[in-house]
Amino acid sequence: MKIRVSAIQYHLHTIRSFEEFADQCRHYVRTAAEYDAEFILFPEFFTTQLMSIGNEHGQALTINELPEFTEPYLELFTALAKESGTHIIGGTHVVRKGGKLYNTAHLFYPDGRIGEQPKLHITPTEVKEWNMSAGEGLQVFETDKGTIAMLTCYDIEFPEIVRMAKAKGADVIFCPSCTDDRHGFHRVRYTSHARTIENQIYVVLTGTVGALPTVDFMRANFGQAAIITPNDIPFPPRGLLAEGEINHDMIVTADLDLELLYQVRDSGSVTTWRDRRTDLYTDWK
Repeated sequence: MKIRVSAIQYHLHTIRSFEEFADQCRHYVRTAAEYDAEFILFPEFFTTQLMSIGNEHGQALTINELPEFTEPYLELFTALAKESGTHIIGGTHVVRKGGKLYNTAHLFYPDGRIGEQPKLHITPTEVKEWNMSAGEGLQVFETDKGTIAMLTCYDIEFPEIVRMAKAKGADVIFCPSCTDDRHGFHRVRYTSHARTIENQIYVVLTGTVGALPTVDFMRANFGQAAIITPNDIPFPPRGLLAEGEINHDMIVTADLDLELLYQVRDSGSVTTWRDRRTDLYTDWK
């Protein structure tokens, strides 16, 4: 089975209304759909663009006000998924539950269902500056194209959580990301490659580009989408099906062949998933 995926290098810039945001999202989804994408990935924190709309005093909104856009955000992406007939990983959006803020990835099914996965590992900046709370559990999501997981940015830097996702049946990890410099970008990129090798899975990664000059902690973005494979003979030698141009507004598309994953797990040059030494270290069965 093959899955066509598109990863959006979402361009952040100041806007004046929710409709401007909606028009930009609609453009990306319709473009990806023209390439027959079946899954479309937006980046982490791309809805912070809504904070640039500002208030009546001309000041940018705060992170505590971002959850006020949750209902129109959900309505927009539910409609886009239905219209396009695609699964959309709507990046992450900050939601408020029980008085706490969660940086939450959303999966919009073409039939109108919505799956949610809060970010599980929270960076020091997210805690200190935005008072984010960590999610409590990992889910995988069944689709008519296979089993996927959504792990956000910092999450991919922890091998244990990706082991858990693979043990639960995920063949593809969608990783929405937001990094402000080369150091953060390469941490996420390099560990994404490591996770594909360790677990013999695909990772689809993307990040924000552009800038929000009025929004604290979103003034700088360093991003590049990548569709990453294990490093074995059926795949490209560098483990890359496709990647974008760094810091450009663009869409990256490629086909994931799930059958190749099953082949290398069974008889690849290395069989890292099968050869885990669970007699030596704790692992997910």
